[in-house]
Amino acid sequence: MRIDLVRTAGVFSLDGEDFDVENNVWVVGDDEECVVVDAAHDPSPIVDAVGGRRVVLLVCTHGHNDHVNAAPGVADATGAPVAIHRDDRMLWDAVHPDREPDVDLADVPSIDVAGARLEVLHTPGHSPGGVCLHVPAEGVVFSGDTLFQGGPGATGRSFSDRGTLVASIRSRLLVLPPETVVHTGHGPSTTIGAEAPGIPGG
Repeated sequence: MRIDLVRTAGVFSLDGEDFDVENNVWVVGDDEECVVVDAAHDPSPIVDAVGGRRVVLLVCTHGHNDHVNAAPGVADATGAPVAIHRDDRMLWDAVHPDREPDVDLADVPSIDVAGARLEVLHTPGHSPGGVCLHVPAEGVVFSGDTLFQGGPGATGRSFSDRGTLVASIRSRLLVLPPETVVHTGHGPSTTIGAEAPGIPGG
């Protein structure tokens, strides 16, 4: 399996505040097909990384604008359906009021691509509909903004709750093997084992 990283930069906006951010966009698959995780900011480098492969699904790990703002552009260029959890529809609709997502991740327990299975883990807290994608065969999890190198994702903004986020990490991520590589939505990758000691109750 190929795991390609595309970094894009732009503005994260929420609660009347704007922040300059750099996002990790993950393209997961083989030479024939792939899944795109979190189409952020600029469709062009993401489409270039796809390179003509069939995009099985364009997954939004959550609905914050910096994780969904390039999704329609990538979808239109590749013909891919866009998936987001229903509990984050209010965030999606704030960014794309005239564009319906195609797939509700609440109804999708797993995604098959390139001979591997990506398990969809609902991990609310950073946002109500946040998800992570675990690939057992590869020993990796794509954590969006649920877990970073250094601990849980940000809370304290609209629709977020730290207690819920910590509970999600403990129940859905810390149960994974400690050597599992965590590919994050921002910044460097880490492992479950490296982060577990810093999670309350972990």
